[in-house]
Amino acid sequence: MWQKLAWIALAGAGGTLSRYALSGLVQNLCGASFPWGTWVVNGLGCFLFGMIWALAEERLLITGEIRFIVLTGFMGAFTTFSTFAFEASQFLRDSEWLLAAIHLIGQNSLGLVCVFLGFAISQII
Repeated sequence: MWQKLAWIALAGAGGTLSRYALSGLVQNLCGASFPWGTWVVNGLGCFLFGMIWALAEERLLITGEIRFIVLTGFMGAFTTFSTFAFEASQFLRDSEWLLAAIHLIGQNSLGLVCVFLGFAISQII
């Protein structure tokens, strides 16, 4: 149990540092007028999440435990958008249109509300 937690933490540290480095690099190259660094990180995260999932599930090239550590640890720290997009793709794949709409609109709305709530609370403190 503790060994698995240690691997997840180590993978999470790698994801965090990777996100910081890549996002910063892209932002420095493209300028600060638009969050291109976040777009690149989230796009890459979705691509890698799908790739790792497929390698584990469909081709059995990655064990379930390694998949869990990489997706939870590294990808969880690198970006949570990949999980969001994957879940939406599963709803769409299964023709769960209402759930897909609720998921897509709800997650984005919640994220925006939380950002503005954070702004508001920071003004009070």
